[in-house]
Amino acid sequence: MASSSDRVLNAGVLGATGTVGQRFIVLLAQNPMFRIHSLGASERSAGRPYRQATKWKMSELMPEEVRDVAVKPCDPAHFAGCDVIFSGLDASVAGDIEKAFMEGDFAVFSNAKNYRMVPNVPLCVPVVNTDHYSLISGQRAHYGLKKGFVVTNSNCSTSGLVVPLKALQDRFGPLNRVIVTTLQAISGAGYPGVASLDILDNIVPLISGEEPKMEAEVLKILGGVNDSATACVPLSDLKVSATCNRVPVVDGHTECVSVEFAGTPPSIEEIKQCLRDYTCEAQDIGCYSAPKQVISVTDEEDRPQPRLDRNAGEGMSVTVGRIRECSVFHVKFTLLVHNTVLGAAGASILNAEYAAKKGFL
Repeated sequence: MASSSDRVLNAGVLGATGTVGQRFIVLLAQNPMFRIHSLGASERSAGRPYRQATKWKMSELMPEEVRDVAVKPCDPAHFAGCDVIFSGLDASVAGDIEKAFMEGDFAVFSNAKNYRMVPNVPLCVPVVNTDHYSLISGQRAHYGLKKGFVVTNSNCSTSGLVVPLKALQDRFGPLNRVIVTTLQAISGAGYPGVASLDILDNIVPLISGEEPKMEAEVLKILGGVNDSATACVPLSDLKVSATCNRVPVVDGHTECVSVEFAGTPPSIEEIKQCLRDYTCEAQDIGCYSAPKQVISVTDEEDRPQPRLDRNAGEGMSVTVGRIRECSVFHVKFTLLVHNTVLGAAGASILNAEYAAKKGFL
């Protein structure tokens, strides 16, 4: 019998008409590991062909295979035959719906914030902390499930930050303090998103709830798992301070980062080489969406830039540049992450690819 890593998996998408759901559809249509089986959205969209139920906002054309698919209510009873569920639901409704699918014994990969900080739920950036998948057995035991579980990906801005931090932590030991200032694209706010009169010719120096999410998620992702594999153990010594801003860019979050090491700091050249050398398990086991280069280090003094660098590694790589000494901490740099690919749908899909390869599906 074929394992889940070498057969095509039937995928259901919740919140399929939203911008994250649309990104899921674009990426899944290009991915040989998955077949789009079912699309779910709100009751007002249910029963309508997908092409009529959604306002398509992707730069790519709507895939032909979904145009006439009838949208279903987000109820597990309508998703029989799905091997995996991807959730692009808004947090205002995601909690109860995702729980119902998990309890219905579905494997749920969520982009929503609702379960990210639950101790027995992996908060996984798939190029960083796939070791947290060891929590799944305990999660299943806790809820009395055979196949079901929930894995979440991080906030879009967190996903870019933790990649170079993980590389530095692994090579040079614990980090002491991190300060990050984000310049976040409008696509991160969904559709219709930020009003044009608020964002054109402007920067909005507040994204509600974003800063505490970043500060907490980094500690969980870079932390470990307890001996019984029943709960994550976030880092306790690392301090993270985040300031988040919305800027008039469509896609691609830029982040300015300063890092202090707990021990003797490495040289700038050692840091650059560390970032270039970084690899992850998803690459090692041949996951389709894993980038060839997890961290793309640029020596050009005016990079990264969203328009030029957001599609590095098909949107799954993090580009890091302007690596230099910091007069307050030890090193500072600028990074760029594609917020709807590695920062959202792409991370969930790579999480599912990893789960299939490792026998969780």
